[in-house]
Amino acid sequence: MEGHQTKPPGKVHPRGVPTGRPAVEGDLSGAWTLEPIGWFESPFHEKFGIPRQSGMVQGARGFIRLRDHDFLAQALKGLESFSHLWALWIFHEHDARDWKPSIRPPRLGGAKRVGVLASRSPHRPNPIGMSALKILSIDPKAKGGPRIEVEGLDVIDGTPVIDLKPYVPYADCFPEATSGWAAGEIPRTPVEFSEEARALLAAMPGGGADLERLIVGVVELDPRPASLRRREPSDSQAALGSRHGFELKGWDVRWEITPQGFRVRELVPLNRLG
Repeated sequence: MEGHQTKPPGKVHPRGVPTGRPAVEGDLSGAWTLEPIGWFESPFHEKFGIPRQSGMVQGARGFIRLRDHDFLAQALKGLESFSHLWALWIFHEHDARDWKPSIRPPRLGGAKRVGVLASRSPHRPNPIGMSALKILSIDPKAKGGPRIEVEGLDVIDGTPVIDLKPYVPYADCFPEATSGWAAGEIPRTPVEFSEEARALLAAMPGGGADLERLIVGVVELDPRPASLRRREPSDSQAALGSRHGFELKGWDVRWEITPQGFRVRELVPLNRLG
C-alpha cells in the first residue's frame, strides 16, 4: 500500500468537519450533511474477499488517509496513545434507498429473517458503517495528508471516512455481552497452497509471509458470495472442485474447493492480466 492513494471522495468543509442541521429545530425528519474527512487505502479493491467484520483477518492492513488540511493534523493529537480506534464510514457503493426492514443474514444460512437494525447488513436506513481497528502507526505530517496505518480492515479501497474515535476498553468492552443470533464460532476452513503458488511466495521479500497470512485469513472464511455459499456449502458435493477468484493487494487470487478444504492454486499479478 505504500505510495498508493485513491482520489478522495466528495468535498470537505475548510475545517474538515461535518456540517448541517435538522431542517426544523427538534424535528428529526430533516437531513444532515456529512462531509468525509478522509478515506481508506485498503488491499481490497472489489467486494469479494472483504471480511464481513473488522478484526476477522488480522493481516488485513491498510491506511486511513485524512484530507491534507492542518485542522485534521491537529485533530489527531493524542490518538497515538491509544492502541485501537473506531472508524465511522460510508457504504458508498450501496444505495441506501434499497434498504428493507428485514434481511436474511449469511450466519443463519439465509433461512431466517431478522430486522435490519438487528444486523450489520450494508443495506441500511443510512449507509453508515463502523470498524474497530488496531493502530499500527500515525504520521500527521505524511505527504498528501495525515495517514494512520491500521490492521483488521473490512472495507473496500476508497471508502469515505466520516469520523474517528479512540477505542476505550472501560467503556467499549463488555465481557458479559451476548451475541444473539450471531453467537457461535466463525467457521474457518484449512487452506493450502499449490507448489506453484508456494514457490511464488517464497521468492518474495520475507518469503511472502505477509501476503500469505492475508490470503489465508481471507480464504479460510470462504469469500464466495453469500447466495452461493447457501446454495453450495463448501462441504457439499456440488461445491467440490469448483474454482473461484478475487483481487487482493495487486494479485488475482485463484482458489478451489477440495476434499481437504480450500486450495490456493494460482497467484497472478494484476498487471499481467489483460
